Amino acid sequence: MSNTSLLKSLFKYKAWANEELFSSLQQLDENTHQAELHAAIRTLNHIYVVDRLFVANLQGTLHEYTATNTTETPNLNSLLTSVRNTDLWYIEYTEKISEPELNEVVNFTFVDGDLGSMSREEMLAHIVTHGSYHRGAVGRILAQLSVAPPRDIYSRFLHASEPNRRSN
Repeated sequence: MSNTSLLKSLFKYKAWANEELFSSLQQLDENTHQAELHAAIRTLNHIYVVDRLFVANLQGTLHEYTATNTTETPNLNSLLTSVRNTDLWYIEYTEKISEPELNEVVNFTFVDGDLGSMSREEMLAHIVTHGSYHRGAVGRILAQLSVAPPRDIYSRFLHASEPNRRSN
């Protein structure tokens, strides 16, 4: 498996995992679990903002953010729409990028003003791992509410999206 095909698969997985998690959160009663839902949305919004920061870095464009989260907290459904659009951007990006482009180093500035330098491949890996880490924190919030968090593991995604992997 090449790096580009692995990245394509990982970003499809990321979109799938986001859908699973948002679906679980939509089951929560907004009034009964207001604080927990707010904490979950803030965490998911942080993932989204970082995803957008790296879209700008990958494109070599400016972004509108001054921090890794926004002052205002979006509602769950509007955030889901934004996340879906960004997930689609990454899926399309990884479908087009070549192996040599993955090795290109991009210089950028973090929102705190520090300078950064990463290859495109490293940036993409960061986005996948960063999102997974924080989705786990949201899953923990669900578990504390006695709601089973989604089993958003990569192997489950592969077998759900390619059922033929279950036959030997």
